[in-house]
Amino acid sequence: MAIRENPLSRRAVLGGAALGSAALAAAGPALASLPHAAAPHPRLLERARDAFARHSSRISARDVVAIADYSLHSAFPRFFLFAPESGQVTSLRVSHGRGSDPAHSGYLQRFSAQPGSAASSAGAYLTGAAYIGQHGRSRRLIGLEPENSTAEARAIVIHGAWYCEPQVLKQTGKLGRSEGCFAFSQTDVELVLERLGPGHLLYSGRA
Repeated sequence: MAIRENPLSRRAVLGGAALGSAALAAAGPALASLPHAAAPHPRLLERARDAFARHSSRISARDVVAIADYSLHSAFPRFFLFAPESGQVTSLRVSHGRGSDPAHSGYLQRFSAQPGSAASSAGAYLTGAAYIGQHGRSRRLIGLEPENSTAEARAIVIHGAWYCEPQVLKQTGKLGRSEGCFAFSQTDVELVLERLGPGHLLYSGRA
């Protein structure tokens, strides 16, 4: 896990419905200056900003925005928790679906929302309720766009997984693959579940 302070001016942080969108817009140049894998790609950040604006009426929690940058290899921290008010960026490792990487190269090759594809889906999600499932504490996700509209039917969620633990990365040089869910190590998933409660925006994509 890496935590860095983003040099985002507090003047860019506005109240009300504009908070997340304005902060994301202002964050672009600052985040672009951070080291590799310390922040999402600027193009992806721009798409997340646009998604925030489109779905603002459904986003009730604006303290954190999550962005999964699947341009990066799974060995790199590529799931970013961005706090607009403080400018803090927390980066974590996250899996992608096995259907998105059939050869298990560590790179996401394609997105799909097709049921049974076992692939990751792109686009904006709204975080839902927490629950206890086969992977322990988890959080449901609601797909907000056509490219991820099957998320609930496919049970695409946030959860912890053994194949995301540090020893797997050490042994294989990459994380294991999920069925399309956002899977983390057990330590990291606890942080994600704590900071990314219901009503937050999670944006997934590639630059």
